[in-house]
Formats: sequence, C-alpha cells, structure tokens
Amino acid sequence: AMMQNVLNLTDTAANRVKSLIAKSGDDSVQGLRVGVKQGGCSGMEYFVEYASEKSAMEEEVLDKGVRIFIEPAAFMFLLGSTMDYHEDRLTSGFTFENPNEKAKCGCGQSVAF
Repeated sequence: AMMQNVLNLTDTAANRVKSLIAKSGDDSVQGLRVGVKQGGCSGMEYFVEYASEKSAMEEEVLDKGVRIFIEPAAFMFLLGSTMDYHEDRLTSGFTFENPNEKAKCGCGQSVAF
C-alpha cells in the first residue's frame, strides 16, 4: 500500500513552486521548506522559504514533481494537509487545508511568497 503523503499539493501549488524555484535563479534551490512559527490567531503561523537541502530531521515530500521539506515542528500540523496556492486582488500565498484541524479561524494559514 502507498504510504499517504504527509502533504499533498494541488496543481496550482505545484506549478507555483516550480515557477518560484525557476525564478530564484539559484541552482542550489531544490524546493521549498514549510515551517511554523509563533503568531497568528491560533498561536501558530506557517511560513514558506527556499530550501537548498533537507535537514536531518525534516520530512521530504515529493508531489507533482516538486520537493517540499517539512520542519519537524510543522510535521504534526501539516499531516494530511493539502497545500494550495491562492491569488486574488488583495492577497496571494500558499494555504494549508487540514481536514484534522476542526477549529480553524482562517488567519495565519496563508503565506505570502
């Protein structure tokens, strides 16, 4: 049986990751790293940054041809989530939809990148 991905990417998110990596102009960039930091109304906020290598404790997700590295602290929050990319006139950023997260207030979910 296939192990369920920690994180699944929508096509939109995957394409956005690919274009960001291409735009970085940095050959060492392999993918994006997702982590959490204190902040937001639920006490946690996701952040996304360029990643050139996987750290020892990180989880690596390969989906739709892109690599996402997940920091250990973010792992339990992102387990089973779907990463999407959302863009409208006011905001753009990655969003994380987690079916296990019942009480969600909506803020601190999107990351401008």
